[in-house]
Amino acid sequence: FLMERKTRAKISMKEVMLAKLRKSCSCTPKKLKNFIMEFFPVLRWLPKYRCKEYIWGDVMSGLVIGIILVPQAIAYSLLAGLKPIYSLYTSFFANIIYFLMGTSRHVSVGIFSLISLMVGQVVDRELLLAGFDLNDDAPPALGDGSLQNDTQFNTTAFNLTTAGMNVECGKECYAIGIATALTFVAGVYQVLMGIFRLGFVSMYLSESVLDGFATGASLTILTAQVKYLIGIKIPRSQGHGMLVITWINIFRNISQANLCDVITSAICIVVLVTAKELGDRYKHKLKFPLPTELVVIVVATLVSHYGKLNEVYASSVSGTIPTGFIPPKVPHFNLMVRVAVDALPLAIVSFVFTVSLSEMCAKKYAYTIRANQEMFAVGFCNIIPSFFHCFATSAALAKTLVKTSTGCQTQVSGVISAMVVLLVLLFLAPLFYSLQKSVLACIIIVSLRGALRKFQDVPARYHMNKVDTIVWVVTMFASALISTEIGLLVGIVFSMLCIIVRTQRPRTALLGQIQDTSFYEDDLEYENLSSVPKVKIFRFEAPLYYANRNYFLKSLYRLTNLDPNLEAARRKKSEKKEKQHLKKGDHTTANGLDTGETTLQLVPKQIDFQALVVDCSSISFLDTTGVNTLKEILKDYNDLNITVLLACCNPSVIDSLKRGGYFGRDLGSMQEMLFYSIHNAVQFAKEQK
Repeated sequence: FLMERKTRAKISMKEVMLAKLRKSCSCTPKKLKNFIMEFFPVLRWLPKYRCKEYIWGDVMSGLVIGIILVPQAIAYSLLAGLKPIYSLYTSFFANIIYFLMGTSRHVSVGIFSLISLMVGQVVDRELLLAGFDLNDDAPPALGDGSLQNDTQFNTTAFNLTTAGMNVECGKECYAIGIATALTFVAGVYQVLMGIFRLGFVSMYLSESVLDGFATGASLTILTAQVKYLIGIKIPRSQGHGMLVITWINIFRNISQANLCDVITSAICIVVLVTAKELGDRYKHKLKFPLPTELVVIVVATLVSHYGKLNEVYASSVSGTIPTGFIPPKVPHFNLMVRVAVDALPLAIVSFVFTVSLSEMCAKKYAYTIRANQEMFAVGFCNIIPSFFHCFATSAALAKTLVKTSTGCQTQVSGVISAMVVLLVLLFLAPLFYSLQKSVLACIIIVSLRGALRKFQDVPARYHMNKVDTIVWVVTMFASALISTEIGLLVGIVFSMLCIIVRTQRPRTALLGQIQDTSFYEDDLEYENLSSVPKVKIFRFEAPLYYANRNYFLKSLYRLTNLDPNLEAARRKKSEKKEKQHLKKGDHTTANGLDTGETTLQLVPKQIDFQALVVDCSSISFLDTTGVNTLKEILKDYNDLNITVLLACCNPSVIDSLKRGGYFGRDLGSMQEMLFYSIHNAVQFAKEQK
């Protein structure tokens, strides 16, 4: 039987587009209000804020995150190749803007190690191209800490054209100029992606690609911090293969290690790792995480200051961290052009991490987010702060987990965290003058525990899915050994190639009948299946398109043990020779055999089936090549008096076959060629003579 298809009303795409355009371009007070409320979600949820119920959790989580943010901000400035003050600016502005525009209640947006690394690599490259010496380790300035006095510790200067005037720019000035230009362009990309609703781009970053990218970047981050751990001065490597070159330079200069930094690093790592492990083990008993990083920084700063580690042991310290805010400044357009390409992977990675964390929290706490609004939120978290000397931001997993575990209810906690950072910016920043860089490196390395632990999951990942494990390994090695941006691109391309290869060579099978049922399964995978006499049932577990056409045919011929083209050729050859002998009137051949015996030798063994059923349940679509392939096997097998039946086709496949003329012009034979179950097709084949 054939099921009746619903007749769909024809929709004019032109009318649909015009209707959407009219709706988008119309402006009414109600629509304007809804637009503002959607663009600033805080206007919806803040008036409904349940103060007595939420305030304690928000304040507690905000204070804890603020306390964690301060040492991390100072530490991650090493990754970005910038001064610590800029990391503090970034943490402050990102929290405020996400509070206004974000739709997630729990995500912590701010500095993130991977984003800081990507910014730092671009900054280092541009500094090198501009003629600055990356290896200059500035002596700490003993000035008044005013931000108006640029620290001119590098003799090279660079001229920037601003509003038609040439401005001389030192190393620090040029570095933050590159970072803000990169951040601005990345934010513009994210906003444009939001306007054109390109959030689907994130779908091409699979979990294996993201995990591999994060692990590979973590190895790069760890490598970059080793020189601070042991207190050696080595050239800052740039370009491809940075990880290998850096380790070679480390081992070449290991004899110059600073004993004071080595001892400090060893103590800090032991304390931090021990505290983290104890915190993980007893987290159900702790009301909030231990502020281990802050304690380590305070104690290390006091020891360094009163022990005069910089003066006596030449231990590298953070130096002056000035207070207050620098006046806003428009990012340089000339620099934007230089970093436009680098901003694209930065924008995508920043958005993907933010949305994935937002969705994770929304699912856990039973509320919804708007991915497109998240794109706008993270975009403006980059655009607006770039005018205030900040660099790129993203949601951070570790701080988000801390937020949720300390009772966070809304983004009010982000405002509390911003106030803690503001307190440091205005009053407490100069107190970190004597903080050793080795301590900051320890904080960064210990924060990578989660990403580096992914190596432990490789056996389980391999057992679960071998292809995903290969994608993870390739992405990880490419990110670590080549560069983070190229590693991400390699991961995306390789994962897509894996999908293509899997559709090019999918599983194929001949099916047998489950005894006393109307169901059929793979004869090689299951026991006690009975074959159907005179009927072969072939399953192809992938779309049928141009790339796997040949594999489809080869698999079909191999499993049915019959190539219709070869069989037809043998028959023609046999008939031709038989006619030649009959024409000559000779009934025997040169071998002395009778003509009938020769014919038996030329014709292969009898075909053991009279009907071929193709199970199309796994064929999701057909292209033109796929339709032509099915038409080809229909003709070839019909020439051998073998009936070809299709079973379990979905509506899109049926439509493709109709348009391709598979069922003929009038579709009259369609009900004898197409069946809605394999059993119906088998029953029909048995009834045929």
